[in-house]
Amino acid sequence: MEREKQAGWHATTILTVRKGGKVVIAGDGQVSMGDTVVKNTARKVRRIADGSVIAGFAGATADAFTLFERLEKKLEQYPGQLLRACVELAKDWRTDRYLRHLQAMLIVANKEMTLLVSGNGDVLDPEGGLAAIGSGGNYALAAARALYDTDMDADALARKAMKIAADICIYTNDNIVVETLEEA
Repeated sequence: MEREKQAGWHATTILTVRKGGKVVIAGDGQVSMGDTVVKNTARKVRRIADGSVIAGFAGATADAFTLFERLEKKLEQYPGQLLRACVELAKDWRTDRYLRHLQAMLIVANKEMTLLVSGNGDVLDPEGGLAAIGSGGNYALAAARALYDTDMDADALARKAMKIAADICIYTNDNIVVETLEEA
């Protein structure tokens, strides 16, 4: 992410957990510039498409909001077809002169599926009900994998894994926002 490196911006941990009939996307609230925390309460997880889809982003905030808007338009064009909407977004992201410069990554989920979407044209359906992005993503993902076979529900597991990531990653805090959907 060239622009992120140039500006010195770091931060974001986004984790999704699909377990026990629920899908959860959790995100931390930290935004840092260099070694300084600029904001502790950023909201990087939200509901879109009339609440039927939850999404989280890592990367440049303005770029992510542009992608959220584009994804919502794709979901209006292809109602109830999250995969198709994400594939169409990824195609646009790769080929459109303006969009190809956007520096962000998305995790999106509905009741049936979870997808990772990137500007490289990737639309991935992660295995095992877990996925993470952002600077603390690997910490949260490792913690979630370790906790997955416990009796924790999706919400508790996501919160615990995010707390572990916040304890390890200096670009992640424990101001966690969680959005949940019940699976179909």
